[in-house]
Amino acid sequence: MLTKVIRGSILHFPNVTYSPGKDFNYIEDGILVTRNGRIVEVAEAKTRLSEYSDAEFHDFSGKLILPGLIDSHLHFPQTEMIASYGEQLLQWLENYTFPTEKKFKSYDYAYAMAEVFIQQLLKNGTTSAMVYSTVHKVATNALFERAQKYNMLMIAGKVCMDRNCPEELQDTPESSQRDSAELIEQWDGKDRLHYALTPRFAPTSSSAQMAALGELAQQYPDVFIQTHLSENTHEIEWVKSLYPGFKHYLDVYDHFHMVRPGAVFGHCLHLEQSEWERIRESGSTIAFCPTSNLFLGSGLFDFDTARQYGVHVSLASDVGAGTSFNMLKTMGEAYKVCQLQKSPLCPFQGLYLMTQGSAASLGLEGSIGNLNPDTDADFIVVDPQFDQLMRLRIDPKESDISSTLFALSMLGDDRAIWSTWIAGKPVFIKEESHNALV
Repeated sequence: MLTKVIRGSILHFPNVTYSPGKDFNYIEDGILVTRNGRIVEVAEAKTRLSEYSDAEFHDFSGKLILPGLIDSHLHFPQTEMIASYGEQLLQWLENYTFPTEKKFKSYDYAYAMAEVFIQQLLKNGTTSAMVYSTVHKVATNALFERAQKYNMLMIAGKVCMDRNCPEELQDTPESSQRDSAELIEQWDGKDRLHYALTPRFAPTSSSAQMAALGELAQQYPDVFIQTHLSENTHEIEWVKSLYPGFKHYLDVYDHFHMVRPGAVFGHCLHLEQSEWERIRESGSTIAFCPTSNLFLGSGLFDFDTARQYGVHVSLASDVGAGTSFNMLKTMGEAYKVCQLQKSPLCPFQGLYLMTQGSAASLGLEGSIGNLNPDTDADFIVVDPQFDQLMRLRIDPKESDISSTLFALSMLGDDRAIWSTWIAGKPVFIKEESHNALV
């Protein structure tokens, strides 16, 4: 049983909380102890280090140890089309997304792109993600195979679309149900992998397809669900025309048994009051995607209202409409979105939304999102003084951890990630001359 001791400043949220600015654990000089891929303890170095004299020792003094970051909504086939110019949601899908996703009918292409995608996650400190594949079953298999190689806790699913998209990207109600069921049986619960039923969004699924996926949602009550909800005002009007007689957009998913714990709805920018209430009572989650909401001009997420309703919220990049894989930058953009609404986001709240808060919203806080004993040893080592500007900004004698966190959210990017560890093993290590995946 190999024991590892990692020394550095340690910050995490040990509990599910509504007050992350108060309920956090920070140890300026601490040790994180792991054994066989799991966390044994977090403690003050001065009191516990001598107990582990025979352990493998890693000294990151002066650096910050955080739980591995969680990205709760992004699209792996859109990696190569990130930063494509202009357009709003529906035109962006038509002009960029659909043409790119046609390439993923090739297993070899999807496999190569899945590796690039996962490398981007790891070099940015993201150890777990909830991911959209394409309509192609082979692409979803490729993604799971690559995630399994790194022992990642990953949630993913085959996109289902049988209308309002290019014919080459359409499946059918029958094939979407069959392929999704086969993927669930093959991957869900294998190692650290989980499956998510994935209708892209209501406009690209007929009632028949939604009903077929709803049957799977009932057959597999523990499987995750991911889709989009109320991202764009034109999208909402489109849903109303395609699904007349429903109370609102969310009601479409609710009718087909997809509003429940483990369901993650991306965006939710233009919700009606009854939709907020239903999301809260169902235990569903909203993925807050600030960079893509700004990039596509979709709107500003109302985080204050989400807190008032007690809705689960997680932070997400939404690559490729999102403009960065880096969750520190995503946190910074979330602050700006809230600031525009006269309610700036606390740095601790931002970190919580991509660690413990995200894990709790998915029911996974017993495995990821924190550094509690017996959780999986997914963590990152962050260098707060990764360049000259950050060294000027952060004076170790004056800056508290809140100030450091905020500076990282404004100025940080992948250069701040010193190393990324999954299940107690380093999978990314920053080198002086280049970044290295190991």
